[in-house]
Amino acid sequence: MTPAPVSDGIGIANLPNQRHKIVAKQGAHFTLMVVGESGLGKTTLVNTLFATELSPPKNYARRHHKQLDKLTEVDIIKAELEEKQFKVKLTVIDTPGFGDYVNNRDSWSPIVDFIDDQHEAYMRQEQQPQRSEKIDLRVHACLYFIRPTGHTLKPLDIEIMKRLGTRVNLIPVVAKADTLTQNDLAIFKRRIGEAIAAQGIRIYQPPVEPDDESAAEHARMLADAMPFSIIGSTEDVKTPDGRIVKGREYLWGVAEVENENHCDFRKLRSLLIRTHMLDLISTTEELHYENYRQQQMETRKFGEPKVKKVDNPKFKEEEEQLRRRFTEQVKAEEARFRQWEQHLIAERDRLNKDLELAHSAIKQLESELDSLQTGYGRGSARR
Repeated sequence: MTPAPVSDGIGIANLPNQRHKIVAKQGAHFTLMVVGESGLGKTTLVNTLFATELSPPKNYARRHHKQLDKLTEVDIIKAELEEKQFKVKLTVIDTPGFGDYVNNRDSWSPIVDFIDDQHEAYMRQEQQPQRSEKIDLRVHACLYFIRPTGHTLKPLDIEIMKRLGTRVNLIPVVAKADTLTQNDLAIFKRRIGEAIAAQGIRIYQPPVEPDDESAAEHARMLADAMPFSIIGSTEDVKTPDGRIVKGREYLWGVAEVENENHCDFRKLRSLLIRTHMLDLISTTEELHYENYRQQQMETRKFGEPKVKKVDNPKFKEEEEQLRRRFTEQVKAEEARFRQWEQHLIAERDRLNKDLELAHSAIKQLESELDSLQTGYGRGSARR
């Protein structure tokens, strides 16, 4: 008899291969939000990350014409990327207008509201009978651009990062790192890290896998590098040794985008795309979305619409001016009312005094009349 062939199991081990085929066929979708002041290179970095011009460069000549709006906008850019026959539907959410004004109070409200609204829209779609085609714009990662001042985080940075950290995978980046020396950049990153820890700001931490030492070491290296120092450029420049690289050319040399001695661009790209994109997506679905869903379900009945706050920062200043004007008018009316009240009290006192004088005159006349009548009666009796 011929020996039976060696069994290779019942086939459970092929499940990852099946899953890979399904994912490869369906593709993926990824939503990235960029937040920061104008002129920090947000558009350039996004174009550099994905090696294509997703968004044209901004025209900053019109920036001063928008100062009267005093409103943070939300721009949505969609694209479909393909690499080795794998497709990713990419959505980039830009926030022009944030932090560009003298008074930036509540400038974070449109950004925070947008993130909450996407969770709300997805939750509402899950409650519908037909859920086959759900529109999902939940933000999987948020890059917050910090201006390279060399000092520390500004109060505006702290306020919005606190709000973003509880809603989305927050990844802080130091923009335009080539404007600081290596020593100043290291000190600046350390100060930012200390400020983040002191303020209790939640930022995304890559998971450390204990069963894979190389992956764990890579995750620890990425966590230690935060906030990432970034140089963005889509232009090809020639280095002194003859190489053609993406970077920026200066009189002192070339700042290379993908040179880890110059910036952390490769680390950021690895975190967002190459090694942790799936974790960013799953963290959004299993942590941030579930937290929002639980909070809403505890305070609302099933199917009940969300109570929207009528809180538009564009009209806040006008509302305060109207409130001050109304208060001033009320005070003026109260002062005029008091004057009229005092005038009426004085007029009442005058009339009361006149009335008393009239009563006194009447009494005197009555007494005189009584005396005359008495005298007339005596005269008649004598006759």
